[in-house]
Amino acid sequence: MTAAIDVSGVEVRYGDLVALDDVSLCVEAGVVTGLIGTNGSGKSTLFRTIIGSIRPRAGTVTLDGVTPVAARRSGTVGYVPQSEDIDVDFPVSVRDVVMMGRYGSMGPTRRARAADRAAVEEALERVELTALADRQIRQLSGGQRKRAFVARGIAQGARTLLLDEPFAGVDKRSEQMIVRVLRDLAADGHAVLVSTHDLHALPELADDAVLLRRRVLLHAPVAEVLRPESLARAFGLGDDEAAA
Repeated sequence: MTAAIDVSGVEVRYGDLVALDDVSLCVEAGVVTGLIGTNGSGKSTLFRTIIGSIRPRAGTVTLDGVTPVAARRSGTVGYVPQSEDIDVDFPVSVRDVVMMGRYGSMGPTRRARAADRAAVEEALERVELTALADRQIRQLSGGQRKRAFVARGIAQGARTLLLDEPFAGVDKRSEQMIVRVLRDLAADGHAVLVSTHDLHALPELADDAVLLRRRVLLHAPVAEVLRPESLARAFGLGDDEAAA
């Protein structure tokens, strides 16, 4: 069976700095996989390599058996970065932001069809933003805004979804909602790879997890990853600090 995400022997360098060193991992459909590591461990670089915006110096990446470029063109992979490049001061509504996820299927005119509008409304409903759909994106709280960007990925119809620190700066209600949405997507057969610093929420969020420190230290069920001796390898802590 072809893995939803298959990373094999990937090396990425920024000049003399090794960002990823011989990284290999597989993420299957129907699974939420957590990505854990310190700042500078290579998490964002790995995401950008998986979606094809960074070309590795060595190794390969495939998504459902095709290249990242082909997956992006077909809309089968969606990415929610840690910080969005949308100008929140521009007068764009929440619905408009979510509709951006449909641009790849609209053609050059970007004229929304009935199927596009239906996908957007369904995505808004899943993240409970229907009532706020006509508000300008800048009027939303940090948590609500992150939910809108998650809805954009859902509206895209991607079978593989990558989220880089989706819980950073969000309220607890939004965090719990995003967790529920990601679990529902996995239950529907999506593959989800999500980086997070919130280790306490990891058992509820993920089926398994990857410890990254420029290379994969461990890819295992969450309970094994959260053992103090495992976390010590990723975070450079002593056993007492890792257990705290």
